[in-house]
Amino acid sequence: MYPIPHDLKSFWIVLLLSLFFGIFGADRFYLGKYGTGILKLITIGGCGIWWVIDLIILLCGGQRDARGNRLLI
Repeated sequence: MYPIPHDLKSFWIVLLLSLFFGIFGADRFYLGKYGTGILKLITIGGCGIWWVIDLIILLCGGQRDARGNRLLI
């Protein structure tokens, strides 16, 4: 068994942040994607479209953090 790095991000935390505060980019900030987090905040989640797309990507397992690591389930 390989040791789990301390800096892996939790799928469940990202899911909750995306559901409740994703329109303001909170999920992007948590993942370390500050540039797109600011853009998502300014555009109010791309008028909701970007928020829905991010939620679909997350639920399909394609969301990664800023370093390219998969989310810890």
